[in-house]
Amino acid sequence: MATLYPSLEDMKGHQVLQAQAAAGVRTPSTTVVTEKPKLTSGTAELESYMGLALSSEEIQKNLRTEDSTALTPAGPSPGQLVAPLTGNSAGLRRAEIKPGVREIHLCKDERGKTGLQLKNVDQGIFVQLVKANSPAALVGLRFGDQVLQIDGKNCAGWSSDKAQRALKKANPEKIVMVVRDRPFQRTVTVHKDSTGHIGIVVKKGKIVSLAKDSSAARNGLLTHHCICEVNGQNVIGMKDKQLMEVLAGAGNVVTLTIIPTVIYEHMVKRLSSGLVKSSMDHSIPDL
Repeated sequence: MATLYPSLEDMKGHQVLQAQAAAGVRTPSTTVVTEKPKLTSGTAELESYMGLALSSEEIQKNLRTEDSTALTPAGPSPGQLVAPLTGNSAGLRRAEIKPGVREIHLCKDERGKTGLQLKNVDQGIFVQLVKANSPAALVGLRFGDQVLQIDGKNCAGWSSDKAQRALKKANPEKIVMVVRDRPFQRTVTVHKDSTGHIGIVVKKGKIVSLAKDSSAARNGLLTHHCICEVNGQNVIGMKDKQLMEVLAGAGNVVTLTIIPTVIYEHMVKRLSSGLVKSSMDHSIPDL
């Protein structure tokens, strides 16, 4: 997995330190901060809480883990994730939108294609389409990622055509890109109730209404938003029936990645709906 940084400057600075270390120059040590989820205590009363389905083996395992690792009265330290129900959810981890920037190395396939289509939005360059089984899909690029650099050149202010030309002219063996995770999107984790529902009505991939007192309503899902991912799996271009099938098979804990409809429609403007439905990468990301 690529190293994450809070900024491009951090990444470049770290690369300089690594280069100096490789050359035998003594440099100050760097600190790597990791965050591990920590579970809260005292959740026995949640068995029938808010109509949630808390009897599943997965959730009970999380609760038992919680009982054996009770927090001190002071509570968790800042930055720690408290998740007595969600636990170590694979969907939550797959859907995570990390705050830093990362460097990726992209190549072209035997036809000279990356499988990537880029779009200018608000003076930035964003991933508009990732084709299934393409080099872009293999390196983990996703719809809505922001491309900051291509082969060392800043992309700010570029047109969509200029970005595509840069990819076309790039070395087919190695294209160095600096990317920020999906800045227009956010994730919301919800829990299914005892009937297996999270409380949303979807039409053409858009959330059009919320059920009162549902997990979706409680956790801040909004109408006029499009669903981009379910547990990290891209669902853009799927028919509503397919999307509902993905939701049904997603387990009791579901992390949705959403984007305001007005931004989504701008990002897919002039992109053939048929191309999205037939070509968009819908694979489940690796952890």
